[in-house]
Amino acid sequence: MQYFLCLAEEKNVTRAARQLNIVQPALSMQIAKLEAEFGQKLFDRNPHGISTTVAGDTLVRLVAPIVRDVEHAKQEMARLNGRISGRVSVGLITSVAQSTMASSSATVAREYPDITLSACEGYTETLTDWVNSGQLDFAIINVPRKRVSLASHHMMDEEMVLACRKEATVKIPAQLRFGHLAGLDLVMPSKRHGLRTILEEHAVAAGIELKPRLEIDTLPALCDVIATTNLVTVLPTIALQHVLATGAVRAYRFDEPRISRSIAWVHHPRRIISAAASAVLEIIQRDLAAAAASAAKYITPSPLAPTTAKRRAASGSKPRKGRT
Repeated sequence: MQYFLCLAEEKNVTRAARQLNIVQPALSMQIAKLEAEFGQKLFDRNPHGISTTVAGDTLVRLVAPIVRDVEHAKQEMARLNGRISGRVSVGLITSVAQSTMASSSATVAREYPDITLSACEGYTETLTDWVNSGQLDFAIINVPRKRVSLASHHMMDEEMVLACRKEATVKIPAQLRFGHLAGLDLVMPSKRHGLRTILEEHAVAAGIELKPRLEIDTLPALCDVIATTNLVTVLPTIALQHVLATGAVRAYRFDEPRISRSIAWVHHPRRIISAAASAVLEIIQRDLAAAAASAAKYITPSPLAPTTAKRRAASGSKPRKGRT
């Protein structure tokens, strides 16, 4: 069954055989035996690789949880000897992946040499589908607005800020509010992106329509555009961490209400989270919190309106926390 699931995931005999550390004829023979045993064709072959048939898809759905539970049992038995081992498949939304995937993967490799980690990035909807189908042990996503059938655990709320090039000619309004975006030249993720969904909800509440000049879903590329043009955007702080640290970009907080997004990790409620998966999750959570704290240090509070500043000076009151 492990051979079958690996081939179903890789969709290529050469890659699957390499992953399983066996020769291609041995893999093909095992699949042929399985097809004969079930009396069903499990794969369709084509010039570009293979794909599962309807019967193959059904078998994946039925046996993937069983194989994972057996693997979990092996891991727990090994844990009794002080070892944490096993294969962990995790998915991350892009804004999290770009800020933590490299450091978290390196830490897993260093601290847990017996863990084999497979990490990917994607949209929230795609990642939840992969967790449902058993392709991922867990995923870190934007908290979905629609109810999902997965077990969801809140990780953190993260501020979203207005960002622009340091030397940009755009003037940031005093007491910055979301409605001010209607008068700015914008670059944003497309409506396929979870972050855009959050922004569209705030736009409806503010009574404005978002009309970005550019739509870019690849967040590092979007940040590069911000750093080299007079366009502005609204992104979570961790997505801006690199360009903020270089000093190429400024970020401003919105005045009340603040704009934020919630991040959660999800898993299938009927599948056990292994000791290896728990260890990987702990590392990602730690790195994510550190990335958010680091990025927050570079945020510039929006300037106070002159009348407000004068009124406070006259009354002798101190600015609220987060103001300068």
